[in-house]
Amino acid sequence: MADAVHIHPAVDAGVKPGSGSFNGGTLVCKCAQDPVKVRIDSNIAYNHACGCTKCWKPEGAAFSVVAVVPRDKLHVTANENKLQVVDPNAAIQRHACKGCGVHMYGRIENKSHPFYGFDFIHPELFQESGWPPPEFAAFVSSVIESGVKPDQMAGIRSRLKELGLEPYDCLSPPLMDAIATHVAKASGVLAA
Repeated sequence: MADAVHIHPAVDAGVKPGSGSFNGGTLVCKCAQDPVKVRIDSNIAYNHACGCTKCWKPEGAAFSVVAVVPRDKLHVTANENKLQVVDPNAAIQRHACKGCGVHMYGRIENKSHPFYGFDFIHPELFQESGWPPPEFAAFVSSVIESGVKPDQMAGIRSRLKELGLEPYDCLSPPLMDAIATHVAKASGVLAA
C-alpha cells in the first residue's frame, strides 16, 4: 500500500538530503515564456510537506512542500506584473502567477501574526539544487478536504513515517511553541 501513496514528487522516491551549503537561489514558475522569477538570498527553514487546501501543489500531489525565508531576503526579479494574490482575505497572501497558477510566495501582512516577517515558498521551484529537505508533515488530515478518502489516511501516515516526515495535524511542536510564545507575549502572560 505504501508504495502506491503519492505524497509529492520531491519526496516520493525518498527524501534527499540537502547540500549543507545551500544559501538561496531563484524560484521560477512553470510558464514556458516570461516566467516569474523570485530570488531568495538566504537558506530556507521549517521545510515541510503540507496537506492544507490553500497551498499550491503540483499535479497529482496530495501535499505541497513549503518552507519559510526571511521577508527581506525575497525579491521578485522578473515578471512581477504576472503575480496576483489568490485570496486577499487569507492570513497568508499567496502571490500566484496568472499564467501557470503556481504560488511563488506567501506573505503575511498582519504585523501581530506570529509568523510576520517570514515568507512561505515552495522550494521545488528553485533552479538550484541542494535545499534542505522537508522535516515533517503538517495538516495531514486536511488532505481529506481536497478529496482524499478517509480510509486512505492510515496508508498516508504510514508512508510519511517511512519517509521520515512525522505527520502532524497542525504544525510541528517547535512551530506550535513559537505561536504559543508569541500569543503569550502579546497578551502579557510572558515578558516580552
